Amino acid sequence: MLRYDVIVIGGGIVGLSTAYALTRRSPGTTVAVLEKETSWAAHQTGRNSGVIHSGLYYKPGSLKARFAVQGARRMVEFCSEHGIAHQVTGKLVVATDPSELGRMKTLFERGEANGVPVQELTPEQIREHEPNIRAIAGLHVGTTGIVDYAEVCRTLVDLLHKHGVSLRTGAGVTALAVHPREVVVQTRLGEVRGRVVVNCAGLYSDRIAAMAARAEGGAPPPVRIVPFRGEYHELAPHRRGLVNGLVYPVPDPAFPFLGVHLTRGIHGDVHVGPNAVLALRREGYSWAQASPRELAATLAYPGMWHIAKRHWRYGAGEMLRSLAKPAFTKAVQRMLPAVTADDLVRAPAGVRAQAVRPDGELVDDFLFTGGERIVNVLNAPSPAATASLPIGEEIAGRVLDRLAPVV
Repeated sequence: MLRYDVIVIGGGIVGLSTAYALTRRSPGTTVAVLEKETSWAAHQTGRNSGVIHSGLYYKPGSLKARFAVQGARRMVEFCSEHGIAHQVTGKLVVATDPSELGRMKTLFERGEANGVPVQELTPEQIREHEPNIRAIAGLHVGTTGIVDYAEVCRTLVDLLHKHGVSLRTGAGVTALAVHPREVVVQTRLGEVRGRVVVNCAGLYSDRIAAMAARAEGGAPPPVRIVPFRGEYHELAPHRRGLVNGLVYPVPDPAFPFLGVHLTRGIHGDVHVGPNAVLALRREGYSWAQASPRELAATLAYPGMWHIAKRHWRYGAGEMLRSLAKPAFTKAVQRMLPAVTADDLVRAPAGVRAQAVRPDGELVDDFLFTGGERIVNVLNAPSPAATASLPIGEEIAGRVLDRLAPVV
């Protein structure tokens, strides 16, 4: 019988960072990480644009703001310490229409409140950074960077091996039983027992939380994961010179998405995107990847109907840009007029695990819940990769509180 102090479900960067934090804070603690895929970082972690976010966008005092600012610094330190390729490039946020100037001012103030180095730029100064970008005003954010988060995870896996952590791929969870002193986890590789379970299952985190709640006889999770696919293109190799670094539009505060942006990655490729459309299954990376059962469950959720009612115009536009390349190209040309449809090549998509409340509110911050034997991470989309080391520390603290003997 395999028994551990802590079982972490999910082998993305948050799950691996949690295990890493536990080995550092409590070296004698026995830890297992269970991943349903045959490789690590297979979903949200390995399917993003690789940006080390500064913490500019997030509400002052929120977990996202605090952990992103800390996480950007700590991610750079971690990469430097372990020889992982990365760059602190800075980025531009640009306004292309006068209607965006008020939001840009608010963004500047938010950045200052979060302790993020941010500078206002004129159109002439923007062209010094990015000669091909058209904008009427901009911000320069100095602490933004780029990295390959899958490479970060490979390093974490190596470190966890050295610390004696049990790392099990192909170990999808099929059932949970919560007892007074332990949790019994049934996996496709057999039974595992732990004193505390950490649910970092990303796109299926609400399913695991519901499984645990049923086992404990408690209330179901307060949110449902709604999967939004983010589709990317990349600039054809001979057109990569159009973009020097990272360029973002002014985001719409009504949504947790940052809009179609331009990202020169650590390997020299330039990603364009993502958009945001409802995925037809939780791990649906194209329109062809669908699950009637999962889609029906999403569409039956009251929160999904509230989103559709409030934001149908936005959703229709995103769908158009997904299905019609000229519409996507036109959106990019607002910032980068020289780009053409022929310059854009399809790149792998990602799916964002967005927690949604029954009233349709999209959860805007990281969300942790749980009982005596469970810690659930129920909302950890972007900037969770950037913030993963502080998030891991936060979760480790909660776990160790649960492991502490009652005096």
